[in-house]
Amino acid sequence: MPKGRVTKNFKETQQEKQTDAIHSLARKYAGQEHGAAFEEIHTKLFQAYPGHILPKDDLQWVFVNAGGWMGSMCLLHASLTEYVLFFGTAIDTSGHSGRYWANISDTIITGSFTQWEEGKINSRTFGPGDTIVHSWGEATGVFFKKGTWMVEYGRGFIPSTMGFALSDTIFGTQDFLTLYYTFRIYAKALLLEANIYNHYTETKLYMTETVDWIVDHI
Repeated sequence: MPKGRVTKNFKETQQEKQTDAIHSLARKYAGQEHGAAFEEIHTKLFQAYPGHILPKDDLQWVFVNAGGWMGSMCLLHASLTEYVLFFGTAIDTSGHSGRYWANISDTIITGSFTQWEEGKINSRTFGPGDTIVHSWGEATGVFFKKGTWMVEYGRGFIPSTMGFALSDTIFGTQDFLTLYYTFRIYAKALLLEANIYNHYTETKLYMTETVDWIVDHI
């Protein structure tokens, strides 16, 4: 098998394991009061992925208006290729899912979510503990029942999702304070990732220089 294919298979396997790990954790809290569940899930992720999850003091619930629906999100982690967040709504809301260059999956903690897939004439309803997968390039009709809260994980070209996620805010509600909050929290997450990357690079460089020094002086 070509080396490139082996590397791709390894990356795909690791991505699948990470997706499963996040949603397996979320399912443990399915049916519980969402506020307490989110606190526990954040703590677990913060411990499991040190340096990649925003600390509690940086967490912020921000309105999201997109595709006709309205919800609120709390970003935990974000980079150019993936994100983890809490999402939900305190009111009944519905609209278009959006079509992304990313794979997005949600595990429901409380409430119910109805999905109407493109090309079909029937919908499906999901409840606590269920995981909904929205694959790259797909579009669906969505309905969130009041009190629906979930854990969401996205992987792909994340900046491509921003146009849809912010379009109603820019051209509809014109809530530019919410727009500012959205960019600010995403910037915080990116800076956190940049610090980890820089630390890794510096550590790798130091180790390389140390090995070179040892070899030169043996």
